[in-house]
Amino acid sequence: MWKICCLLLMAVAVRAQEVQPYDAELSGYSYPYPVKFFSVQNQGQALRMAFMDVPPARPNGRTVLLLHGKNFCSAYWDSTAAALAAKGFRVIMPDQVGFGKSSKPAQLQYSFQLLAQNTKALLDSLGIRKTAVLGHSMGGMLATRFALMYPEVTEKLVLENPIGLEDWKTVVPYQSVDQWYKNELAQNYGKIKQYQLNNYYAGQWTPAYDKWARLLAGWTVHADYPRVAWNAALTYDMIFTQPVCYEFRNIQAPVLLIIGQRDRTALGKASAPENVRAQLGNYPALGKKTAAEIKQARLVELEGVGHLPHIEAFDRFINPLLQFLL
Repeated sequence: MWKICCLLLMAVAVRAQEVQPYDAELSGYSYPYPVKFFSVQNQGQALRMAFMDVPPARPNGRTVLLLHGKNFCSAYWDSTAAALAAKGFRVIMPDQVGFGKSSKPAQLQYSFQLLAQNTKALLDSLGIRKTAVLGHSMGGMLATRFALMYPEVTEKLVLENPIGLEDWKTVVPYQSVDQWYKNELAQNYGKIKQYQLNNYYAGQWTPAYDKWARLLAGWTVHADYPRVAWNAALTYDMIFTQPVCYEFRNIQAPVLLIIGQRDRTALGKASAPENVRAQLGNYPALGKKTAAEIKQARLVELEGVGHLPHIEAFDRFINPLLQFLL
């Protein structure tokens, strides 16, 4: 057994040596489509939002806005964007401030309202008056807030394994931004991969998943990482303290919920009391509960799929998505 453990540790060490360092704005990392930048003024600071704008070869006159999750950037929508563009949709994929190639400010009071306002301003600059909105993970919380703030813009809403379907702060002890920051500073390739392996893929790893772990790990080996980690800590606090689960009943747009049934993601689960921990992140139950609270909701349950349907089971994800949008 100890030989196996040694070999596993050596494999992780070898892989860690292959991690390419990335600065705070991922300057050396190539996205699947050309990246543009949109300027925003947030709390007295001039910041930039990176985004991709993918035009279809044969436009159908409609747009889809794709909102990324907490531990990702818009680059992971590559296959989704290609499939949507092939059906005639214009696809907009922003990196929110604090994520991906966008600005990582030294200080910012993050809120989903702020990120939604930035996103609306981006759409306005592009002349987009109506759009379908798809949010994954944290992006599902943002997509929900966007739909609540801008019902006149949101034609349809898609939530793919969104977090925030329950209010963790009612059962999980509060963790300060300083604590989140300390945790983030301790990250490395091995820890990132292990977290994703356990929480996203239920112990089933393939080479296709590795590029997303290596992308995050690239930040941890660059001198800019303290600034990236600080923004990560601030956005963790935003997620924990700003639930949207009480407002699902107010959504006016038709909603598609795509829920991987193996998902058990819950913020702060490890610090929750033992008798509560097993109850958190129960996506099969949370999906049904959320669908029942939304006026116009359709629920698609993907058996054997975890937190990332559009990466782990693309065909099973894209087919119901296209049926809903078209």
